[in-house]
This record gives sequence, structure tokens and C-alpha cells, in this order.
Amino acid sequence: MKSIEQLRSVFLLTFFAVVSTHTLYGQLPRLKVSDNQRFLVTEQGDPFFWLADTAWELFHRCDREEVLYYLDKRASQGFNVVQAVALAEIDGLRDPNTYGHIPLENLDPTKPVEAYFEHVDFAIQEAAKRGIYIALLPTWGDKVFKSSWGEGPEVFTIENAYIFGKWIGTRYREYTNIIWVIGGDRNPRQNTRDVEIWNQLALGVVEGVGGNDRALMTFHPQPAKPGGSSNWFHEAEWLDFNMHQTGHCPNQATYRIISHDYGLTPAKPTIDGEPLYEDHPNCFNAKELGYSIPEDIRRIMYWNVFAGAFGQTYGCHAVWQMYTPERKPINAPLRPWKVALDLPIAHQVQHLKSLLLSRPFLSRVPAQELVTSDQGDDKTFVAATKDVNGSYAMFYFPSGKPVRVDLSSLASGALTLTWFDPRTGNTYSEGTISRDANPRLVPPTAGAIGHDWVAIVDAK
Repeated sequence: MKSIEQLRSVFLLTFFAVVSTHTLYGQLPRLKVSDNQRFLVTEQGDPFFWLADTAWELFHRCDREEVLYYLDKRASQGFNVVQAVALAEIDGLRDPNTYGHIPLENLDPTKPVEAYFEHVDFAIQEAAKRGIYIALLPTWGDKVFKSSWGEGPEVFTIENAYIFGKWIGTRYREYTNIIWVIGGDRNPRQNTRDVEIWNQLALGVVEGVGGNDRALMTFHPQPAKPGGSSNWFHEAEWLDFNMHQTGHCPNQATYRIISHDYGLTPAKPTIDGEPLYEDHPNCFNAKELGYSIPEDIRRIMYWNVFAGAFGQTYGCHAVWQMYTPERKPINAPLRPWKVALDLPIAHQVQHLKSLLLSRPFLSRVPAQELVTSDQGDDKTFVAATKDVNGSYAMFYFPSGKPVRVDLSSLASGALTLTWFDPRTGNTYSEGTISRDANPRLVPPTAGAIGHDWVAIVDAK
């Protein structure tokens, strides 16, 4: 068996020549963590609200025409991040892409196939032209740990994970629209080498990318408690922000999951990288509920962001797998992926980004103390956020249930109340309210299930 150093030496001879041939298109500003360690900003310091779509199988199942169709649609809907996987989930090592190429020679991570990755290059470059960052997973987790589902096979070791990480990091070191996502729907098992394999993959990417301005990096887990990526990697130097998968159940207090990582030391940004998907079979009381419904998806998204997440990922069950009737389905998608691109929440989620960027963004903090009414962890929970300088507060009402609020921390006695409709992005002014009172906020459609609203209170 060759030593690690021998493998590295042989391998490095091949990839530096490959890297030097790439031409970059549509460079985007690099992203970095904000000074207060809560958000992402561009290298110029502009706020960046992460609005992502999960297109896990984009590189594996789509040809170039389909890639462009997908990117054009998501760009038109306001998405600025796409989460996709190089070594894909659905038998991505043995089932060729649409051009007949597999990613690894003989299932060996030290022998990537150039033709396969040229297609990945194309998709990343075309995303940049449309203002889209790629949250790039080098591999899906079943290539480390197959578990009870997934095609695998398990091909990664501590030794070859570092080598593959360095190769793929070097290949894309000049691309400014990449965010690295280690992991891939697998949690490290206790008393195994899993944690070290993921660490070595991450360290290989860091070495390959090089420099002090390297691209951001996180870890994508399965649903886990109490945190997400923080359970294993919070203090790792390579982990720039925490990522959760809150999963595909509508009956969770996801704001508590986000709040857990928001409260950790050292402070790092946090986000839900895989929530309840649109058109997804519900894992809770499926006989009654069937598939996910729009109000459940909106509620989770607004809860997460108001609890301190720096953005939000969206997903659609047909789109992540690029399902068509000719392709192997996972968990009964309802419609082909091109049709599913126009489902309601895919258009509505951009209103969340617009709302948050309409007010001072980098000084926003969770502010649950502003809600003074008693609340339980149910679907009527009203979440609150505010500007730390007191210029505004926002309250998300999943239903029409009124609550009393404390506005004394806002910066002016003259306050205006505006209602924001998450379904349309429209606003409705209700005039002025007093800071000194303990007002009862009543949504425009009080008592109606599925009629969610955001109350915006601005200090004049």
C-alpha cells in the first residue's frame, strides 16, 4: 500500500496542469463573515441574505440545456445560492451523468475524471453569470457512511479524503462564487473515524484553496440536537458558519434549534440548510396531511430568520432530485422538476429576503422578549426580531392570533405600524402607535389559519 505522501505526490502532478487551464466567467464578490460574526457580507461589506435552493443532483442529472433552464428560473425568482453536490446522492459514483461520465475512476477519490468535472465547471460558471453562488458539497455523505439508505459505496478514508479535498479545492480556488459545504446528510457516528474523515476533507479543501481570503465553509448534517454542525465542528477553524437540517416535519419549533447555535461561543453565523421541502411527503401524520403545505414552509422560514439565522434555504422535493418520469424517483415526487420550479413558495420566499434587506440588516438581533403574551411551542408562536439600535421591530404571526408587545426599546416615541403579507410582499399601513403603551397587535385576518403576517414597527 502506498503511503499518504506517495499518493499526494503522484496526485499533485496531475491536477496543477488541469487547474491552470480553467477560464473564469462572471466573477462575483467573495463572501465573508460580518464583523459581528452573525451574518455574511460581500468583500465590500454589503449585506448578503442567503436565499438558497437545494439542487443536490444538478451536476449529476442535468445536461447543459437543463442547467441553464434551472439557473435562469431560480435567478428570476430571487435566489442567490444553489446547493449542489459533486459526488451526488443517487448512485452518483456509478450512474453516469447525462454525457456518460462518472466522477471517479474505479471508485477511487484520488482519481477524479476530468470530463465529469468539466460539466461541474460549466454549471458553476453559468451560475456566476446569473449572480448565483454555489454551495458546493464535494461529496454526499453516503460515500463516507452509507447507513440504512443511500447508494454509497463507502469510498472515503482519512487518507484519501484529504487528497480529494485538496484536489477539488485547488481546482476551484479562483472561483469567487463558491461556498464549501462539507458533510452531506450524514452525522458522524460515535467511536468511528467519521469526524476525522470530514476534518481531513475540509483541511484538504483549505489547503487547495489557499490564502487568507479562502471561500467560506460549513457542514451539512442530518437533523440533530441540540445543534447542527456545531455538535461536532463548532470550534473547528475551518467551520465559518453553522448549518442545520431541521428536516421535513411541520411540527417542530425550529426557532429553538437556530437559537441554540446563535447562543454558542465563539459566535458564528447560523442557518437552516435543509428545512421542510415544498411538495414533500410529511413525516408527521402523513395519512392526514399528505404532502407539505405552503403555510408550514413559510412559518419555518420566518421563524428561523427571526430567531437569528442570516438567511434561509428553500427546497422542493421534485427539484432537488431533478425528477422526470424517466428517472428513478425518491419518495414519490408529485410532478416533474421543471413544473415544480413554479410552485407557490418558490416565488414567495423572495419576499422574506426583500423584507429583511429593507431595514438595517447587520444590526438585527432576535428579540423574543418583545412579545409579552404567554406562548407555547405550537404553530401560532409569534417570533420577534429588531434592530439593536431601536430603529425597527418585526413580529411574525403564523396565524391570526393577537399578542401584546413591549415597544419601549425602540428609539422614538413616534412609531408606525405596517403589515407585511408574506404571500405577496405587499404592505398595509395601519398608522401610528405609542411606544409607551403595551399594545395588542391584531393581524388583518385575525383568527384565520394559514393567513400569516409580519407586523413592522418603525421608529420615525
